[in-house]
Amino acid sequence: MVSLRIRVFKGGESSPETTVSIPVAMLRFAARLLPRQTAGALREKGIELEEIIRLADNPEARGTLIEVQEHRKDQRIVIALE
Repeated sequence: MVSLRIRVFKGGESSPETTVSIPVAMLRFAARLLPRQTAGALREKGIELEEIIRLADNPEARGTLIEVQEHRKDQRIVIALE
């Protein structure tokens, strides 16, 4: 089963500090559960949740979609369809 995976890495570590997995079948429903602040924070980073949902419906769109480097926080966020 394909899932949207969001991994948060701290301090250059190779293992994620946090991982969130959402099955693609539940993605539309889960997106409606996100607090408005979270959706706004994603938009501030240039991440459009609706576009990710559209990509999830495409069986050819797999792998890393977005990688965000937060240099001031020494953090890396990776969003992938796996």
